[in-house]
Amino acid sequence: MQGTRTGDPGAQPERTRFAWRRTTLTFAVAVALGVRAALYGGDGTSAPEAAAASAGVLAWVCFLVLAHRRITAMREDRPAGMDPVAVWAAALCTLAMATAGVILLW
Repeated sequence: MQGTRTGDPGAQPERTRFAWRRTTLTFAVAVALGVRAALYGGDGTSAPEAAAASAGVLAWVCFLVLAHRRITAMREDRPAGMDPVAVWAAALCTLAMATAGVILLW
């Protein structure tokens, strides 16, 4: 019987979808704080701060696309594992945001 599940039919995919949504929301808050720091921190917005804030926003948009694809994939009965390229892309987005945060705090 293809398409049938044993146990709780929606618990794990639903938890995974919620985790992706929480992570994306947390990422958005971090980007908003970074943009705020770039705009209102210090004596004014310098070029490195503006570039870091822009990179953070771009990283968040890329992460948002990856998260949306994964959330959509989790709607299937038996979702496939995440593509290794998508895993690396998500890791790079996270690293880019961390780097932007370090630049903004420096």
